[in-house]
Amino acid sequence: MSINSQQVRIYMSTRASGQRQVTAAAKAGISERTGRRIERREAGAEPLAKRHWRTRKDPFEEVWEAELLPLLDQHATLQAKTLLEVLQERYPARYPDPLLRTLQRRVKQWRALNGPDKEVMFRQQHPPGRLGLSDFTQLKGIIITVGGQPLVHRFYHFRLVFSGWRFVKVILGGESFTALAEGLQSALRRLGGAPEEHRTDSLAAAFKNLKLEDRDDLTQRYEALCAHYGMRPSRNNRGQGHENGAIESPHGHLKKALVQGLLVRGSNEFDSVASYQHWLQALVDKLNRRGQVKLEEERPWLGSLPSSDTVDYTELFVRVTSSSTIQVRLIVYTVPSRLIGERLRVHLYDDRLHCYLATEHVLTLPRVYASKGKRRGRRVDYRHVIGSLKKKPMAFYRSQLRDDLLPNATYRQIWRLLDARLCERAACKLMVGVLALAAEQNCEPALGQYLLQALQTGALPTLVELQQRFGAPPAAPPSSDLEQHPLLDYDQLLCLTAGPGAQKEASHV
Repeated sequence: MSINSQQVRIYMSTRASGQRQVTAAAKAGISERTGRRIERREAGAEPLAKRHWRTRKDPFEEVWEAELLPLLDQHATLQAKTLLEVLQERYPARYPDPLLRTLQRRVKQWRALNGPDKEVMFRQQHPPGRLGLSDFTQLKGIIITVGGQPLVHRFYHFRLVFSGWRFVKVILGGESFTALAEGLQSALRRLGGAPEEHRTDSLAAAFKNLKLEDRDDLTQRYEALCAHYGMRPSRNNRGQGHENGAIESPHGHLKKALVQGLLVRGSNEFDSVASYQHWLQALVDKLNRRGQVKLEEERPWLGSLPSSDTVDYTELFVRVTSSSTIQVRLIVYTVPSRLIGERLRVHLYDDRLHCYLATEHVLTLPRVYASKGKRRGRRVDYRHVIGSLKKKPMAFYRSQLRDDLLPNATYRQIWRLLDARLCERAACKLMVGVLALAAEQNCEPALGQYLLQALQTGALPTLVELQQRFGAPPAAPPSSDLEQHPLLDYDQLLCLTAGPGAQKEASHV
Protein backbone atom coordinates (compact mmCIF):
# COMPACT_ATOMS: atom_id res chain seq x y z
CA MET A 1 0.00 0.00 0.00
CA SER A 2 1.38 3.41 -0.98
CA ILE A 3 0.77 6.47 1.16
CA ASN A 4 1.27 10.14 0.56
CA SER A 5 2.77 12.92 2.62
CA GLN A 6 -0.66 14.23 3.62
CA GLN A 7 -1.52 10.92 5.28
CA VAL A 8 1.82 10.96 7.07
CA ARG A 9 1.17 14.46 8.44
CA ILE A 10 -2.34 13.53 9.60
CA TYR A 11 -1.04 10.41 11.33
CA MET A 12 1.83 12.17 13.09
CA SER A 13 -0.22 15.18 14.19
CA THR A 14 -2.89 12.89 15.60
CA ARG A 15 -0.27 10.89 17.49
CA ALA A 16 1.29 14.12 18.77
CA SER A 17 -2.07 15.12 20.25
CA GLY A 18 -1.99 12.02 22.44
CA GLN A 19 -4.27 9.73 20.43
CA ARG A 20 -3.70 6.00 20.25
CA GLN A 21 -1.96 4.45 17.28
CA VAL A 22 -5.12 2.74 16.01
CA THR A 23 -7.06 6.04 16.16
CA ALA A 24 -4.35 7.98 14.33
CA ALA A 25 -4.15 5.33 11.62
CA ALA A 26 -7.93 5.40 11.10
CA LYS A 27 -7.96 9.20 10.74
CA ALA A 28 -5.11 9.06 8.20
CA GLY A 29 -6.80 6.28 6.22
CA ILE A 30 -3.96 3.82 6.66
CA SER A 31 -3.50 0.54 8.48
CA GLU A 32 -2.14 0.30 12.00
CA ARG A 33 0.83 -1.65 10.64
CA THR A 34 1.69 1.20 8.26
CA GLY A 35 1.48 3.59 11.21
CA ARG A 36 4.09 1.62 13.08
CA ARG A 37 6.32 1.67 9.99
CA ILE A 38 5.95 5.46 9.77
CA GLU A 39 7.00 5.86 13.36
CA ARG A 40 9.98 3.60 12.84
CA ARG A 41 11.05 5.78 9.90
CA GLU A 42 10.85 8.86 12.14
CA ALA A 43 7.61 10.37 10.86
CA GLY A 44 8.17 9.38 7.23
CA ALA A 45 11.11 11.51 6.22
CA GLU A 46 10.98 9.81 2.79
CA PRO A 47 8.06 8.08 1.02
CA LEU A 48 7.57 4.42 1.66
CA ALA A 49 8.69 2.17 -1.18
CA LYS A 50 5.92 0.86 -3.43
CA ARG A 51 5.33 -2.87 -3.37
CA HIS A 52 6.54 -4.60 -6.54
CA TRP A 53 5.88 -8.22 -5.67
CA ARG A 54 2.73 -10.34 -5.70
CA THR A 55 1.02 -11.13 -2.41
CA ARG A 56 -0.89 -14.11 -3.78
CA LYS A 57 -0.46 -16.67 -6.54
CA ASP A 58 -1.49 -15.65 -10.08
CA PRO A 59 -4.66 -17.70 -10.83
CA PHE A 60 -4.00 -17.49 -14.61
CA GLU A 61 -0.31 -18.40 -14.50
CA GLU A 62 -0.82 -21.83 -16.09
CA VAL A 63 -3.08 -20.70 -18.94
CA TRP A 64 -2.01 -17.12 -19.72
CA GLU A 65 0.84 -17.83 -22.14
CA ALA A 66 -0.33 -21.24 -23.31
CA GLU A 67 -4.00 -20.49 -24.04
CA LEU A 68 -4.97 -16.85 -23.61
CA LEU A 69 -2.10 -15.06 -25.36
CA PRO A 70 -2.56 -17.04 -28.62
CA LEU A 71 -6.21 -15.94 -28.67
CA LEU A 72 -5.30 -12.29 -28.06
CA ASP A 73 -2.56 -12.40 -30.70
CA GLN A 74 -5.13 -13.55 -33.27
CA HIS A 75 -7.98 -11.30 -32.12
CA ALA A 76 -6.80 -8.32 -30.08
CA THR A 77 -10.36 -7.09 -29.52
CA LEU A 78 -11.40 -10.11 -27.46
CA GLN A 79 -12.84 -9.05 -24.12
CA ALA A 80 -11.74 -10.45 -20.79
CA LYS A 81 -15.26 -11.72 -20.15
CA THR A 82 -15.12 -13.81 -23.33
CA LEU A 83 -11.72 -15.21 -22.40
CA LEU A 84 -13.01 -16.16 -18.94
CA GLU A 85 -15.98 -17.95 -20.49
CA VAL A 86 -13.57 -19.92 -22.68
CA LEU A 87 -11.65 -21.00 -19.60
CA GLN A 88 -14.83 -21.91 -17.75
CA GLU A 89 -15.85 -24.20 -20.61
CA ARG A 90 -12.43 -25.86 -20.75
CA TYR A 91 -11.91 -26.09 -16.97
CA PRO A 92 -15.29 -26.30 -15.18
CA ALA A 93 -15.38 -24.91 -11.60
CA ARG A 94 -11.71 -23.84 -11.80
CA TYR A 95 -12.18 -20.20 -12.88
CA PRO A 96 -15.19 -18.66 -11.06
CA ASP A 97 -16.74 -15.30 -12.02
CA PRO A 98 -14.99 -13.29 -9.24
CA LEU A 99 -11.73 -13.75 -11.17
CA LEU A 100 -13.07 -11.56 -14.01
CA ARG A 101 -11.66 -8.33 -12.52
CA THR A 102 -8.18 -9.89 -12.23
CA LEU A 103 -8.31 -11.03 -15.86
CA GLN A 104 -9.53 -7.61 -17.00
CA ARG A 105 -6.47 -5.98 -15.44
CA ARG A 106 -4.19 -8.50 -17.15
CA VAL A 107 -5.80 -7.95 -20.56
CA LYS A 108 -5.73 -4.17 -20.14
CA GLN A 109 -2.02 -4.27 -19.32
CA TRP A 110 -1.32 -6.58 -22.28
CA ARG A 111 -3.14 -4.21 -24.69
CA ALA A 112 -1.18 -1.23 -23.39
CA LEU A 113 2.12 -3.06 -23.95
CA ASN A 114 1.43 -5.26 -26.98
CA GLY A 115 -1.94 -4.27 -28.43
CA PRO A 116 -2.65 -2.36 -31.64
CA ASP A 117 -2.16 1.38 -31.91
CA LYS A 118 -5.13 3.47 -30.81
CA GLU A 119 -6.62 6.36 -32.73
CA VAL A 120 -5.07 9.69 -31.82
CA MET A 121 -7.21 12.80 -31.47
CA PHE A 122 -5.42 15.87 -32.82
CA ARG A 123 -6.62 19.00 -31.05
CA GLN A 124 -7.42 21.72 -33.56
CA GLN A 125 -6.86 25.44 -33.45
CA HIS A 126 -10.01 27.49 -33.99
CA PRO A 127 -9.33 31.11 -34.96
CA PRO A 128 -12.23 33.57 -34.66
CA GLY A 129 -14.78 33.64 -37.44
CA ARG A 130 -13.60 30.46 -39.12
CA LEU A 131 -16.04 27.70 -38.22
CA GLY A 132 -19.72 27.32 -37.37
CA LEU A 133 -21.36 23.96 -36.70
CA SER A 134 -24.91 22.68 -37.13
CA ASP A 135 -26.39 19.53 -35.66
CA PHE A 136 -29.67 18.05 -34.44
CA THR A 137 -30.30 16.60 -31.00
CA GLN A 138 -33.20 15.30 -28.91
CA LEU A 139 -34.21 15.88 -25.31
CA LYS A 140 -34.66 12.41 -23.85
CA GLY A 141 -36.36 11.57 -20.58
CA ILE A 142 -38.23 14.90 -20.44
CA ILE A 143 -41.74 15.29 -21.86
CA ILE A 144 -42.76 18.74 -23.11
CA THR A 145 -46.51 19.24 -23.50
CA VAL A 146 -48.37 21.82 -25.59
CA GLY A 147 -52.06 22.16 -24.88
CA GLY A 148 -51.88 19.08 -22.68
CA GLN A 149 -50.46 16.89 -25.48
CA PRO A 150 -46.87 15.59 -25.61
CA LEU A 151 -44.78 17.47 -28.18
CA VAL A 152 -42.69 15.19 -30.39
CA HIS A 153 -39.74 17.34 -31.40
CA ARG A 154 -36.01 17.76 -31.58
CA PHE A 155 -33.63 20.73 -31.62
CA TYR A 156 -31.60 22.32 -34.39
CA HIS A 157 -28.39 23.55 -32.72
CA PHE A 158 -25.94 26.03 -34.29
CA ARG A 159 -22.69 27.01 -32.57
CA LEU A 160 -19.64 29.12 -33.30
CA VAL A 161 -16.54 27.18 -32.27
CA PHE A 162 -14.40 30.13 -31.17
CA SER A 163 -16.83 32.10 -29.00
CA GLY A 164 -19.34 29.37 -28.21
CA TRP A 165 -22.29 31.54 -29.35
CA ARG A 166 -25.27 29.31 -30.06
CA PHE A 167 -28.77 29.28 -31.51
CA VAL A 168 -31.46 26.66 -30.91
CA LYS A 169 -34.71 26.09 -32.80
CA VAL A 170 -37.54 23.66 -32.11
CA ILE A 171 -37.92 21.19 -34.99
CA LEU A 172 -41.16 19.22 -35.30
CA GLY A 173 -40.02 16.84 -38.03
CA GLY A 174 -36.83 14.93 -38.75
CA GLU A 175 -33.30 15.89 -39.78
CA SER A 176 -34.21 17.30 -43.18
CA PHE A 177 -32.60 19.86 -45.44
CA THR A 178 -35.60 22.14 -44.88
CA ALA A 179 -35.07 22.06 -41.11
CA LEU A 180 -31.35 22.71 -41.59
CA ALA A 181 -31.93 25.62 -43.97
CA GLU A 182 -34.59 27.24 -41.76
CA GLY A 183 -32.50 26.86 -38.62
CA LEU A 184 -29.23 28.00 -40.18
CA GLN A 185 -30.72 31.13 -41.73
CA SER A 186 -32.49 32.03 -38.48
CA ALA A 187 -29.20 31.59 -36.62
CA LEU A 188 -27.22 33.77 -39.03
CA ARG A 189 -29.86 36.51 -38.95
CA ARG A 190 -29.79 36.56 -35.15
CA LEU A 191 -25.97 36.50 -35.11
CA GLY A 192 -25.67 39.23 -37.73
CA GLY A 193 -22.83 37.59 -39.66
CA ALA A 194 -21.57 34.35 -41.19
CA PRO A 195 -18.44 32.28 -40.43
CA GLU A 196 -15.93 31.31 -43.09
CA GLU A 197 -16.88 27.62 -42.99
CA HIS A 198 -20.05 25.78 -42.03
CA ARG A 199 -19.96 22.12 -41.05
CA THR A 200 -22.79 19.69 -40.44
CA ASP A 201 -23.10 15.95 -40.11
CA SER A 202 -23.97 13.75 -43.08
CA LEU A 203 -27.73 14.24 -42.53
CA ALA A 204 -28.26 10.48 -42.67
CA ALA A 205 -31.97 10.90 -41.90
CA ALA A 206 -32.40 13.22 -44.86
CA PHE A 207 -30.49 10.96 -47.26
CA LYS A 208 -31.98 7.66 -46.12
CA ASN A 209 -33.81 5.72 -48.84
CA LEU A 210 -33.19 8.43 -51.44
CA LYS A 211 -32.21 7.71 -55.00
CA LEU A 212 -28.79 8.81 -56.17
CA GLU A 213 -30.13 11.79 -58.13
CA ASP A 214 -32.11 12.95 -55.08
CA ARG A 215 -29.01 12.77 -52.93
CA ASP A 216 -27.10 14.80 -55.49
CA ASP A 217 -29.92 17.36 -55.45
CA LEU A 218 -29.68 17.72 -51.67
CA THR A 219 -25.92 18.08 -51.90
CA GLN A 220 -26.25 20.83 -54.49
CA ARG A 221 -28.91 22.62 -52.41
CA TYR A 222 -26.69 22.52 -49.32
CA GLU A 223 -23.74 23.91 -51.29
CA ALA A 224 -25.96 26.65 -52.76
CA LEU A 225 -27.24 27.56 -49.28
CA CYS A 226 -23.71 28.00 -47.95
CA ALA A 227 -22.58 29.86 -51.07
CA HIS A 228 -25.43 32.37 -50.63
CA TYR A 229 -23.91 33.38 -47.29
CA GLY A 230 -20.31 33.18 -48.44
CA MET A 231 -19.52 30.10 -46.36
CA ARG A 232 -17.46 27.09 -47.37
CA PRO A 233 -19.61 23.95 -46.91
CA SER A 234 -18.23 20.82 -45.27
CA ARG A 235 -19.49 17.62 -43.68
CA ASN A 236 -17.92 15.27 -41.19
CA ASN A 237 -17.51 11.64 -42.18
CA ARG A 238 -20.48 9.40 -41.43
CA GLY A 239 -20.18 7.71 -38.05
CA GLN A 240 -17.32 9.99 -36.92
CA GLY A 241 -19.15 12.09 -34.34
CA HIS A 242 -15.87 13.35 -32.83
CA GLU A 243 -15.31 15.38 -36.01
CA ASN A 244 -18.29 17.45 -34.86
CA GLY A 245 -17.03 17.39 -31.28
CA ALA A 246 -17.26 21.16 -30.81
CA ILE A 247 -21.05 20.84 -30.87
CA GLU A 248 -21.62 17.25 -29.69
CA SER A 249 -20.38 18.05 -26.18
CA PRO A 250 -22.30 21.36 -25.97
CA HIS A 251 -25.46 19.34 -26.71
CA GLY A 252 -25.13 17.93 -23.22
CA HIS A 253 -24.52 21.34 -21.63
CA LEU A 254 -27.56 22.75 -23.42
CA LYS A 255 -29.85 19.95 -22.30
CA LYS A 256 -28.65 20.18 -18.70
CA ALA A 257 -29.40 23.90 -18.70
CA LEU A 258 -32.80 23.23 -20.26
CA VAL A 259 -33.71 20.65 -17.61
CA GLN A 260 -32.64 23.03 -14.85
CA GLY A 261 -34.63 25.85 -16.44
CA LEU A 262 -37.75 23.68 -16.53
CA LEU A 263 -37.30 22.86 -12.84
CA VAL A 264 -37.09 26.56 -12.00
CA ARG A 265 -40.10 27.28 -14.23
CA GLY A 266 -42.07 24.63 -12.38
CA SER A 267 -43.90 23.23 -15.41
CA ASN A 268 -43.25 21.48 -18.72
CA GLU A 269 -46.57 22.72 -20.17
CA PHE A 270 -46.64 25.48 -22.80
CA ASP A 271 -49.54 27.22 -24.51
CA SER A 272 -48.08 26.79 -27.99
CA VAL A 273 -44.95 25.78 -29.85
CA ALA A 274 -44.22 29.50 -30.34
CA SER A 275 -44.26 30.16 -26.58
CA TYR A 276 -41.98 27.15 -26.06
CA GLN A 277 -39.54 28.53 -28.67
CA HIS A 278 -39.67 31.98 -27.01
CA TRP A 279 -38.83 30.48 -23.60
CA LEU A 280 -36.06 28.36 -25.09
CA GLN A 281 -34.50 31.34 -26.87
CA ALA A 282 -34.50 33.36 -23.63
CA LEU A 283 -32.63 30.48 -21.96
CA VAL A 284 -30.08 30.32 -24.81
CA ASP A 285 -29.59 34.11 -24.71
CA LYS A 286 -28.67 33.80 -21.04
CA LEU A 287 -26.09 31.13 -21.91
CA ASN A 288 -24.70 33.33 -24.70
CA ARG A 289 -24.14 36.25 -22.33
CA ARG A 290 -21.43 34.22 -20.59
CA GLY A 291 -19.33 34.33 -23.78
CA GLN A 292 -20.12 37.92 -24.76
CA VAL A 293 -16.47 39.04 -24.56
CA LYS A 294 -15.25 36.34 -26.96
CA LEU A 295 -18.22 37.00 -29.25
CA GLU A 296 -17.27 40.67 -29.54
CA GLU A 297 -13.75 39.54 -30.37
CA GLU A 298 -15.11 37.26 -33.10
CA ARG A 299 -17.64 39.64 -34.69
CA PRO A 300 -15.11 41.57 -36.85
CA TRP A 301 -14.08 38.26 -38.44
CA LEU A 302 -17.61 37.27 -39.48
CA GLY A 303 -18.73 37.84 -43.05
CA SER A 304 -21.57 40.25 -43.83
CA LEU A 305 -25.00 38.84 -44.66
CA PRO A 306 -26.72 39.21 -48.04
CA SER A 307 -29.72 41.51 -48.31
CA SER A 308 -32.20 38.62 -48.57
CA ASP A 309 -32.53 35.01 -47.51
CA THR A 310 -32.24 32.13 -49.91
CA VAL A 311 -34.72 29.30 -50.40
CA ASP A 312 -35.29 27.41 -47.15
CA TYR A 313 -38.22 25.27 -48.22
CA THR A 314 -38.94 22.30 -50.45
CA GLU A 315 -41.18 23.02 -53.43
CA LEU A 316 -43.82 20.48 -54.45
CA PHE A 317 -46.72 20.43 -56.91
CA VAL A 318 -49.95 18.68 -55.95
CA ARG A 319 -53.42 18.28 -57.46
CA VAL A 320 -56.53 18.93 -55.35
CA THR A 321 -58.71 15.81 -55.46
CA SER A 322 -62.50 15.65 -55.75
CA SER A 323 -62.52 15.04 -51.98
CA SER A 324 -61.00 18.53 -51.51
CA THR A 325 -57.71 17.05 -50.30
CA ILE A 326 -54.05 17.14 -51.22
CA GLN A 327 -51.33 14.65 -50.25
CA VAL A 328 -47.93 15.90 -49.15
CA ARG A 329 -45.29 13.42 -47.97
CA LEU A 330 -47.94 10.74 -47.25
CA ILE A 331 -50.01 13.17 -45.17
CA VAL A 332 -53.53 14.09 -46.38
CA TYR A 333 -54.62 17.72 -45.92
CA THR A 334 -58.02 19.22 -46.68
CA VAL A 335 -58.21 22.52 -48.57
CA PRO A 336 -61.16 24.79 -49.42
CA SER A 337 -63.47 23.02 -51.88
CA ARG A 338 -63.27 25.90 -54.38
CA LEU A 339 -59.75 24.63 -55.20
CA ILE A 340 -60.91 21.16 -56.35
CA GLY A 341 -59.21 20.21 -59.60
CA GLU A 342 -56.54 22.91 -59.32
CA ARG A 343 -52.79 22.28 -59.28
CA LEU A 344 -51.18 23.90 -56.26
CA ARG A 345 -47.56 24.82 -55.71
CA VAL A 346 -46.59 23.99 -52.13
CA HIS A 347 -43.67 25.48 -50.22
CA LEU A 348 -42.95 22.86 -47.57
CA TYR A 349 -41.39 24.09 -44.32
CA ASP A 350 -40.69 22.17 -41.13
CA ASP A 351 -43.84 23.45 -39.41
CA ARG A 352 -46.13 24.76 -42.17
CA LEU A 353 -47.22 24.57 -45.81
CA HIS A 354 -47.65 27.64 -47.98
CA CYS A 355 -49.96 26.85 -50.91
CA TYR A 356 -50.00 28.92 -54.12
CA LEU A 357 -52.28 28.90 -57.15
CA ALA A 358 -49.91 30.06 -59.88
CA THR A 359 -48.25 33.00 -58.06
CA GLU A 360 -51.20 33.80 -55.76
CA HIS A 361 -50.90 32.68 -52.13
CA VAL A 362 -54.19 30.96 -51.28
CA LEU A 363 -53.64 29.02 -48.08
CA THR A 364 -51.28 28.32 -45.17
CA LEU A 365 -51.63 24.99 -43.36
CA PRO A 366 -49.85 23.75 -40.23
CA ARG A 367 -47.65 20.81 -41.10
CA VAL A 368 -48.35 17.53 -39.33
CA TYR A 369 -46.34 14.35 -39.08
CA ALA A 370 -47.42 10.73 -38.87
CA SER A 371 -47.75 9.19 -35.42
CA LYS A 372 -44.90 7.08 -34.12
CA GLY A 373 -44.82 3.74 -35.89
CA LYS A 374 -47.01 4.94 -38.77
CA ARG A 375 -46.14 6.26 -42.22
CA ARG A 376 -49.38 8.06 -43.08
CA GLY A 377 -51.49 10.70 -41.39
CA ARG A 378 -54.25 13.27 -41.88
CA ARG A 379 -54.90 16.89 -41.16
CA VAL A 380 -58.61 17.56 -41.76
CA ASP A 381 -60.42 20.89 -41.24
CA TYR A 382 -64.19 20.55 -41.41
CA ARG A 383 -64.50 24.24 -42.35
CA HIS A 384 -63.04 23.44 -45.78
CA VAL A 385 -65.87 21.05 -46.74
CA ILE A 386 -68.81 21.98 -44.53
CA GLY A 387 -70.58 23.82 -47.38
CA SER A 388 -70.85 20.63 -49.43
CA LEU A 389 -71.61 18.50 -46.38
CA LYS A 390 -74.63 20.64 -45.50
CA LYS A 391 -76.20 19.72 -48.84
CA LYS A 392 -75.83 15.97 -48.23
CA PRO A 393 -75.49 15.35 -44.46
CA MET A 394 -75.91 11.56 -44.82
CA ALA A 395 -72.48 11.47 -46.52
CA PHE A 396 -71.04 12.12 -43.07
CA TYR A 397 -72.13 8.75 -41.68
CA ARG A 398 -69.81 6.50 -43.69
CA SER A 399 -67.21 9.03 -44.77
CA GLN A 400 -63.60 7.86 -44.60
CA LEU A 401 -62.81 11.19 -42.97
CA ARG A 402 -65.70 11.10 -40.50
CA ASP A 403 -63.66 10.92 -37.30
CA ASP A 404 -61.19 13.48 -38.65
CA LEU A 405 -63.99 15.92 -39.52
CA LEU A 406 -64.85 16.15 -35.81
CA PRO A 407 -62.48 18.83 -34.52
CA ASN A 408 -61.71 17.48 -31.04
CA ALA A 409 -62.57 14.97 -28.33
CA THR A 410 -65.64 16.98 -27.26
CA TYR A 411 -67.24 16.73 -30.68
CA ARG A 412 -66.30 13.06 -31.01
CA GLN A 413 -68.12 12.38 -27.73
CA ILE A 414 -71.11 14.38 -28.96
CA TRP A 415 -71.27 12.22 -32.09
CA ARG A 416 -71.18 9.00 -30.09
CA LEU A 417 -74.10 10.19 -27.97
CA LEU A 418 -76.13 11.34 -30.99
CA ASP A 419 -75.43 8.13 -32.89
CA ALA A 420 -76.65 6.10 -29.90
CA ARG A 421 -79.88 8.08 -29.39
CA LEU A 422 -81.00 8.96 -32.92
CA CYS A 423 -81.43 7.20 -36.22
CA GLU A 424 -78.70 7.61 -38.82
CA ARG A 425 -80.42 10.37 -40.78
CA ALA A 426 -81.39 12.45 -37.73
CA ALA A 427 -77.96 12.04 -36.10
CA CYS A 428 -76.12 13.10 -39.27
CA LYS A 429 -78.42 16.05 -39.88
CA LEU A 430 -77.96 17.38 -36.36
CA MET A 431 -74.19 16.74 -36.28
CA VAL A 432 -73.57 18.40 -39.63
CA GLY A 433 -75.81 21.30 -38.64
CA VAL A 434 -73.81 21.75 -35.44
CA LEU A 435 -70.51 21.78 -37.37
CA ALA A 436 -71.93 24.30 -39.83
CA LEU A 437 -73.10 26.53 -36.98
CA ALA A 438 -69.67 26.30 -35.31
CA ALA A 439 -67.96 27.30 -38.58
CA GLU A 440 -70.35 30.11 -39.50
CA GLN A 441 -70.51 31.70 -36.06
CA ASN A 442 -66.95 30.86 -34.93
CA CYS A 443 -68.27 29.37 -31.69
CA GLU A 444 -66.76 25.89 -31.78
CA PRO A 445 -65.58 25.61 -28.12
CA ALA A 446 -68.66 27.17 -26.50
CA LEU A 447 -71.11 25.29 -28.73
CA GLY A 448 -69.38 21.94 -28.16
CA GLN A 449 -69.27 22.37 -24.39
CA TYR A 450 -72.93 23.44 -24.18
CA LEU A 451 -74.22 20.60 -26.36
CA LEU A 452 -72.16 17.93 -24.59
CA GLN A 453 -73.43 19.02 -21.16
CA ALA A 454 -77.00 19.02 -22.44
CA LEU A 455 -76.70 15.50 -23.89
CA GLN A 456 -75.06 14.18 -20.72
CA THR A 457 -78.00 15.43 -18.66
CA GLY A 458 -80.48 13.69 -20.96
CA ALA A 459 -81.62 16.75 -22.93
CA LEU A 460 -81.56 16.86 -26.74
CA PRO A 461 -81.53 20.42 -28.09
CA THR A 462 -82.82 20.85 -31.62
CA LEU A 463 -80.78 22.52 -34.31
CA VAL A 464 -83.22 25.46 -34.29
CA GLU A 465 -82.69 25.94 -30.56
CA LEU A 466 -78.92 25.87 -31.01
CA GLN A 467 -79.11 28.35 -33.88
CA GLN A 468 -81.21 30.67 -31.75
CA ARG A 469 -78.73 30.42 -28.89
CA PHE A 470 -75.45 30.65 -30.86
CA GLY A 471 -76.56 32.15 -34.17
CA ALA A 472 -76.21 35.76 -35.23
CA PRO A 473 -78.85 38.11 -33.73
CA PRO A 474 -81.75 38.79 -36.13
CA ALA A 475 -81.47 41.88 -38.26
CA ALA A 476 -83.37 44.91 -36.98
CA PRO A 477 -86.60 45.70 -38.95
CA PRO A 478 -86.56 48.82 -41.08
CA SER A 479 -87.67 52.03 -39.41
CA SER A 480 -91.42 52.80 -39.73
CA ASP A 481 -90.99 56.57 -39.33
CA LEU A 482 -91.84 57.50 -42.93
CA GLU A 483 -92.64 61.03 -44.04
CA GLN A 484 -95.85 61.38 -46.12
CA HIS A 485 -95.50 63.78 -49.04
CA PRO A 486 -98.32 66.34 -49.60
CA LEU A 487 -100.80 65.22 -52.28
CA LEU A 488 -100.46 68.58 -54.06
CA ASP A 489 -96.96 67.56 -55.15
CA TYR A 490 -98.53 64.93 -57.39
CA ASP A 491 -100.69 67.62 -59.12
CA GLN A 492 -97.53 69.41 -60.14
CA LEU A 493 -96.12 66.13 -61.48
CA LEU A 494 -99.26 65.62 -63.60
CA CYS A 495 -98.91 69.07 -65.08
CA LEU A 496 -95.36 68.36 -66.20
CA THR A 497 -96.14 65.03 -67.88
CA ALA A 498 -99.51 65.89 -69.55
CA GLY A 499 -100.15 67.83 -72.81
CA PRO A 500 -101.34 71.49 -73.15
CA GLY A 501 -105.00 70.46 -73.20
CA ALA A 502 -104.62 68.49 -70.06
CA GLN A 503 -102.87 71.41 -68.40
CA LYS A 504 -105.82 73.72 -69.21
CA GLU A 505 -108.23 71.13 -67.94
CA ALA A 506 -106.23 70.70 -64.79
CA SER A 507 -106.05 74.47 -64.20
CA HIS A 508 -109.81 74.71 -64.83
CA VAL A 509 -110.44 72.08 -62.27
